[in-house]
Amino acid sequence: MPVFEETADARRDLRILPSRALPLPRLLPKASSSDDEREVVVIGAGPSGLFLTLLLARYGITGSSLLCLDSKPGTLKAGQADGLQPRTLEVFQSLGIASEIIAEGCHMEEVAFWNLSADDKSRIERTSFVPDVNVPARFPFEVTIHQGRIERILQENLSVYAPEDTIRRSHHFVNYTVDTVNHPEYPVQVNYEHELEDGSRVPGSVRTKYLVGGDGAHSRVRKSMGLSLEGETSDHIWGVCDFVADTDFPDIRNRSAVHSEAGSIMVIPREQIATGEYLTRLYVQVPGDVDAKTDRTTTPEDEKKNSSKKKRAEVTLEYIFQQANAVFAPYKINIKEGTVPDWYAAYQIGQRMAPKFSSRTPDGVDRIFIVGDACHTHSPKAGQGMNVSMMDSYNLSWKLAHSILGLTPRSADYSTDPVLETFEEERVDTARQLIEFDTKFSHMFSGKIGSGDSDTAGLTHDEFLKVFRDGSGFTSGCGLEYKSSKLVRAAQNSEKLIVSTGDPLYGALTPGRRVLNVELKRYADNTTRQLHDELPSSGRYRILVLTSTDLLDSSGQSQKALQACASIVNSHPAGSTDLVVLHPIKERFEWTQIPSEVKKLAEMRTYGLAKKEDAYDIYGIVKEEGAIAIVRPDGYVGILCRLSAPEVAKSYLRDCLVKI
Repeated sequence: MPVFEETADARRDLRILPSRALPLPRLLPKASSSDDEREVVVIGAGPSGLFLTLLLARYGITGSSLLCLDSKPGTLKAGQADGLQPRTLEVFQSLGIASEIIAEGCHMEEVAFWNLSADDKSRIERTSFVPDVNVPARFPFEVTIHQGRIERILQENLSVYAPEDTIRRSHHFVNYTVDTVNHPEYPVQVNYEHELEDGSRVPGSVRTKYLVGGDGAHSRVRKSMGLSLEGETSDHIWGVCDFVADTDFPDIRNRSAVHSEAGSIMVIPREQIATGEYLTRLYVQVPGDVDAKTDRTTTPEDEKKNSSKKKRAEVTLEYIFQQANAVFAPYKINIKEGTVPDWYAAYQIGQRMAPKFSSRTPDGVDRIFIVGDACHTHSPKAGQGMNVSMMDSYNLSWKLAHSILGLTPRSADYSTDPVLETFEEERVDTARQLIEFDTKFSHMFSGKIGSGDSDTAGLTHDEFLKVFRDGSGFTSGCGLEYKSSKLVRAAQNSEKLIVSTGDPLYGALTPGRRVLNVELKRYADNTTRQLHDELPSSGRYRILVLTSTDLLDSSGQSQKALQACASIVNSHPAGSTDLVVLHPIKERFEWTQIPSEVKKLAEMRTYGLAKKEDAYDIYGIVKEEGAIAIVRPDGYVGILCRLSAPEVAKSYLRDCLVKI
């Protein structure tokens, strides 16, 4: 008889498979398993639509519940967006999908500014280097990497959670209809056409509870909602090209803003490609004299539109480099011999957004949503397009999943979902801020930078830098603040609610702001941890208890707060809320010295202070006072209260999450 005999057990397969996020608990049963009825249908498999599909699948909306239709035959192969901001990187890290991007993308940690030479106006000279990101962030840089590669990473992770046919390509959305009377469970009918290999199209349809349009600036979902993008388009036209550069310009591997008498250029260094060479992206301003004569028989509005089309059509690859060399003088730039450009195009700057991001069906429920370019468009100058688009999806995903799974309390008539309704108010406000900032920034960048005391039109270099620095909180995604709502309870002028001091941009815990990453020492195994890694994007609320220095006092406020917060966790569905504990105690102590609920609920989520930084100082929490914060599933603080007021946290969570 052998000393050891291995027995077969299917459960052991789980030991060797890659780790994956656990789904959220489902309280409402699926009403159907039919392939013709889905709980969510997403239109568009670009960054916003694909990211939303992935998040929903990770949260438990998968299998026969989820479907994504995309008109393209495959992922993007060239052009489009290419930059990820610090906040987007933080979110990707929390999902475990950031490693390849961070390891192989091009990091931009500073920006080089080039302007007219003070001695020779026909030449440019470097004026300054400034940090690319001017606010605290776990990843204090931007990363540029091909959009198609990002889509591939998202789709590979999706395959871990959802069937292969969750994304159906070459499927063209046509329109949708709503019937809440005959189909109350799946009232939205999505009509599409499946394009076959011979080019013919076969009509089809699928019913769904919710429809989300992530189908770009020309969104058919938005048009079916009766909405249009509203705003202005400037006269500024730019050419863009991705290529391997042959140049003597010294900052070609830095993000660079260049202003000269001939115009403006933005240099965006890109990642290394399979040949071992590095890509560069140039944004080249097209001067006004490119325009040709227009048809004088048209109206002024038509004339301007036709003029812009003509102008864009004249932006050839040869023209882009002709203009680039004029701006770069005395430096030269060309396409490296033996290589061909990856992609080039011309575009006109415009800032537009839809007035609404959701549509309510006759049964009183918000069932139709739009995300990304479908609801807002702008210039690429500040690197916001793909980032804000995916953050739309990040905001919507957990709210939609909670609604479908039955985790959010319903209104008095059990129809509307007040938590899901906050998607529109939060993201419309974000889009407005984006439009305002982009309008200001793109007009500045398209103008001329003067010396301040010269006759040159435009802003001074110092004024340009101030706008760049002041906007870093927004452009990085790290300074976003959601306004007061059902999900954000701002501190009142009451003593028991005023608990945090300091600048929210630099980490002070503030309702509506994200929780800044900090380094901590985990109590159970005394290992150094990053808080963001301990709070993965799993769709769960977190009760974050920052105990005070009285933690070891059995009759003190900290232990009372821990017991109260443990009770709150247990009053909601298992797997919907996590308890997280931070403490400022420097000496060693035993589990038996603190409430037993802590080890039971948060054994691997209890932390002390790290050697390198003090989380309490960063978060603006006095160690002798402590605090309780409810962190939303997207990492933003929902409410903040004193240890002595756990009922405030209890009330907040009761309004956001069903009780058992």
